[in-house]
Amino acid sequence: MRGPCLLCGAGAAADGLCAGCVADLPALPSAACVQCAAPIATGNRCGTCLAHPPHYDAVTAVYVYDFPVDALIRAYKYGGELRLVRALGNAMAAAADRTADALIPMPLSGQRVRERGYNQALELARHIGSRRGIPVLTHACRRVIDTPAQALLPWRERARNVRGAFVCDMDLTGLRVAVVDDVMTTGATLNELARNLKHAGAAEVHGWVAARAVQRLYRRTSEDMD
Repeated sequence: MRGPCLLCGAGAAADGLCAGCVADLPALPSAACVQCAAPIATGNRCGTCLAHPPHYDAVTAVYVYDFPVDALIRAYKYGGELRLVRALGNAMAAAADRTADALIPMPLSGQRVRERGYNQALELARHIGSRRGIPVLTHACRRVIDTPAQALLPWRERARNVRGAFVCDMDLTGLRVAVVDDVMTTGATLNELARNLKHAGAAEVHGWVAARAVQRLYRRTSEDMD
């Protein structure tokens, strides 16, 4: 159903955004680390990924997690604006230039799903899977520990917070999988899930995210990121 644009109030398509506002959303710079998608000035990998290689192989992100993308994701994630699945999912499907055999939505704990009424990553994965013809493995992994929200913790403590949070129940031997999520900050959550996916046999693990937080923007945009 069509309605006003969530950002400017003008006429919009069914995805909740007008074409002008979509064009103005802050895109992630093309000069970004191929592994974690952090903006970099030179080279193809950032110093952090070179010094401490993560378990995931690459990340594709569309937008910088800054205004108004942060407001849109809050509306989608907490405000029930499921129309935004199409706007975000279409952009992610177009940006993901790597091949995946399967999509795995970032698991939420049962408590978080009950609070929100849905897993925002699962809804994105279903839309992207439909657009790209990639199966979505909805029950491949579970979140078994309901950890404190990552946004409540300093960046350096986030890896410890999610250690042991996931269990993979499916044999993924030889599969190239893409983990779908709405926002990536430090990458600690993706890294922990990727570690489990590799133990389950995954040949490659990519992250497909709508928005990537940039550290210099952290103080303005951290309150809603998992």
